[in-house]
Amino acid sequence: MTDFASTAEIPASEPRPRDFAGNFVRGGRRHARQRTRRRWAIGASVLAAVALPAFAEPGSWHPFTVGDADAATETVLPMPFERKGESFPGSAYYYLQADPAVDVTPATDDAFADNSGNDPFGPVAQPFRFTGSILDRARAQQCMTMAIYYEAATEPDAGQRAVAQVVLNRVAHPAYPKTVCGVVFEGSERPTGCQFTFACDGSLARAPQRFFWDRAAAVARAALAGYVYAPVGLATHYHTIQINPYWAPSLHYLTTIGAHRFYSFAGTAGAPASFRLAYLGGEPSPAPRPRDLSAATAMADAALDPVALQRAFSAPAARAATTGSEPTPVSAASAPQYAEEVRARGGDDLYRTRGLPEAQGIRPEYANSGKWIAAPGT
Repeated sequence: MTDFASTAEIPASEPRPRDFAGNFVRGGRRHARQRTRRRWAIGASVLAAVALPAFAEPGSWHPFTVGDADAATETVLPMPFERKGESFPGSAYYYLQADPAVDVTPATDDAFADNSGNDPFGPVAQPFRFTGSILDRARAQQCMTMAIYYEAATEPDAGQRAVAQVVLNRVAHPAYPKTVCGVVFEGSERPTGCQFTFACDGSLARAPQRFFWDRAAAVARAALAGYVYAPVGLATHYHTIQINPYWAPSLHYLTTIGAHRFYSFAGTAGAPASFRLAYLGGEPSPAPRPRDLSAATAMADAALDPVALQRAFSAPAARAATTGSEPTPVSAASAPQYAEEVRARGGDDLYRTRGLPEAQGIRPEYANSGKWIAAPGT
């Protein structure tokens, strides 16, 4: 019988028996240390993944925003220039960060002053002074906000301020209505007579977005509080860069801001002295006017032609009204031309008055009528 307790008889090629119990104890401690090291490594990796963004952008990171389940379900509305039918090529370029507010209000209060010598933008408008009722203020704010929103919702702040300044420049000009709502909705009673396109083209059927409406309302409040946007000066007209209206070459081009080109009247119509009317309130309803296709409104639309307005202010009578000089007398009308048979019966004598008392000259008691009793200053 072989004694297995004696190792001398075990061949050298056979593996030596191991102490399984001791090996289990030593191996368990070694695995425990390895598991601890792995746990520390995983914990350090997680900590680094969470902490590194905080060091990279400390101002935009918040611990409660990491893994926020609500953020994944939040609905993000597309901006107007991302929607079909509400954009034009390059419109995203004009959706810029809000410009810092710069006070460019003229220092002078003289409504007839021409401050083109010192201001780099040329003649600028006087600050708007509100003198109406609470209802007038609410209506003016509503109409101004609508004009800014529907005309320049995605424009930079400069573009929105420029639109507001054009509205106020028209309020001060004698060729346009004397209220904010009157200017904004002028010509809206006819499909092709609107001075501001949104009042006729169906834009008002679109409900405004709150963010853009609040932004336009802030610009409107500043303009009605007296803010003057000097870069557009005394501009009364503008158009988008996609079109070229017939009147553009006849008016004085000022500048391009965002998607709009701005113009002022040339000559007497665009002089600072022409913007002389003070605001007195009396705002109409902040809505388009009822449709009116009569001949009278058609004539009124024709009178709003900017080239015709500019020409009318350059006429002698309009210049006399602006400068205070005597108008040029109008020559007497020539005698009417009658038909041959009318001339045979007497012509113009047929229509002369007869049977009236004969003139006996001026009675003595009225001889000095219309003359000074005493010369002024004596």
